[in-house]
Amino acid sequence: MSLACSRSLFFMVFITGSLALGVSYYLEYAVGLKPCGLCVLQRVCLALLTGICLAASVQGPGRFGSFLYWLLGFFCSLAGMITAWRQILLQSDPMHQLLTCSSSLEVTYENMPWLCRVTEMFKGEADCAEISWTLFDLSIPEWSLLFFIGVTILGVYQLLRVVWLACERPLSGVSSHRVQMGD
Repeated sequence: MSLACSRSLFFMVFITGSLALGVSYYLEYAVGLKPCGLCVLQRVCLALLTGICLAASVQGPGRFGSFLYWLLGFFCSLAGMITAWRQILLQSDPMHQLLTCSSSLEVTYENMPWLCRVTEMFKGEADCAEISWTLFDLSIPEWSLLFFIGVTILGVYQLLRVVWLACERPLSGVSSHRVQMGD
């Protein structure tokens, strides 16, 4: 695996993640859409993924470092994918629409530990089930899910590629293939 290939892939994920973050902030501040708790969690996962890819593209890691960066990116994209999937399920549940609107996130979660906040967000709120914006008939969590699925697939492919290349050429420089006497 060449260093340039690894760096360029990390940089491409960084650019697309930055664009997605930019769109989310544009929708919040310019259009006026208020993000719910699950939207904020997806944004945190996206920011972590973007930061990891920026660090990897700047550093240009070797084989082991590339494996670690892709593994961290995989976990961030998997967490974002799970969060987006939960929000899509909440949006498709008609019974959830009957819940009353909750107060703002700051007031509701002011004195709760962070793990309790996350579990409360995954239970769902009325504002998480509301579809307030669509593009090509897909809501924001559906676009987010598509992005995270793509990055997860890329991460799995790159992890398997790094492991495959490590099996072919170990770090010690010694070939892992047996040399036969007639060669």
